[in-house]
Amino acid sequence: MRAGAAQTTIRTEQDMSTFKESAIKDGDRIDAADIPNALTRAPFTYADGATQVFTSDGRTVYTERGKPSPGEWKVDDDGRFQSFWPPSEYTTYDVSWIAGPDGEAVGIKFADPNRGTTFDGRYTPGLT
Repeated sequence: MRAGAAQTTIRTEQDMSTFKESAIKDGDRIDAADIPNALTRAPFTYADGATQVFTSDGRTVYTERGKPSPGEWKVDDDGRFQSFWPPSEYTTYDVSWIAGPDGEAVGIKFADPNRGTTFDGRYTPGLT
């Protein structure tokens, strides 16, 4: 899964702890205002072993088989997650929560409605 351009909302650590404590349901759509915190709270690991880190300045690095690919991300005007991978790959995703057994967020499901593909990114705290 790749991601891309500048984010539109920056939230504080206090904002993040508020949504972190709220119980969520698996498959709940992530509100546009919460997408930046959802993406930047921890690095992701995907089923194929690839990893991805999102930063609050709208940058991301996707690493597959040890090869990093830098990109950009943003929340578009319709409140959807959008990624950009140079030189010209733009993709918009619907994003929803992956919930653990106690209603805690353990990752994000990225769904590309145009291609019909999904990618599950699991939070991997401590990954660099």
